Amino acid sequence: MKIDPKATSDLSAQIAEAIRDAIVSGKLIVDERLPSEAELAEQFAVSRTTVREALKRLAAQSLIRTQRGAFGGAFVNRITFEAAHGQQITTATLLLSMNEVDFDTACEARFALERACAPLSAARRSADHLATMRAEIHRQGQQGLSDEAFCASDVTFHRALVDGAQNPVLSYHLAGAVEAMQPLMNMITFTARSRAEIIARHVAIADAVEAGDGTAAEAGLADLCRYTQGLAAHVLEERRKRDAAKV
Repeated sequence: MKIDPKATSDLSAQIAEAIRDAIVSGKLIVDERLPSEAELAEQFAVSRTTVREALKRLAAQSLIRTQRGAFGGAFVNRITFEAAHGQQITTATLLLSMNEVDFDTACEARFALERACAPLSAARRSADHLATMRAEIHRQGQQGLSDEAFCASDVTFHRALVDGAQNPVLSYHLAGAVEAMQPLMNMITFTARSRAEIIARHVAIADAVEAGDGTAAEAGLADLCRYTQGLAAHVLEERRKRDAAKV
């Protein structure tokens, strides 16, 4: 593992990248203990403070874990898809909010990704996945359910559909689409949407998944996408009119 002291990037970032590359390439394997801070400082010809900052970067990415005690130190961590979901959701949320992604772009991406899962979910879903979808449909129809609870149920329904594909790579990538994009989309459309319309579409999707009909499930998602985009267009137009009236 080497760094370039003359490079413009700070040394701790270079060290973190060198160790990350060693982990990715398999030179450092899961549960292997990294050299001590003193050994790393000597290896990279930097201070222990710089090494400590590099290790903090790696820990923040869940690439390493630290243990105290006589047999402690920094160890290569095993990253699971489930554990990485949180980072994916946070990153997607920040990207959407900081870069002002318009509603249609977010909606198009979110449903395009989920439609890719629909045929797989129809073919592979378990009884538990389907039961979750049905339970959330029932919950969405309950009287007195708050908008916040309805939105949370909406996310859970779609997460079950995605996880029903039983492909951890897809589930990981769609964590941001479903659990970051969906709430942001709901924030815009919840004032105009009809719960009955959404529930009817959820029922159609669940029926298709239960029947093993991937084409119908995909078509159901496409219909839900069109409905959602229509709601957003209506809401945003009403906002434009109100803003124009204030001028």
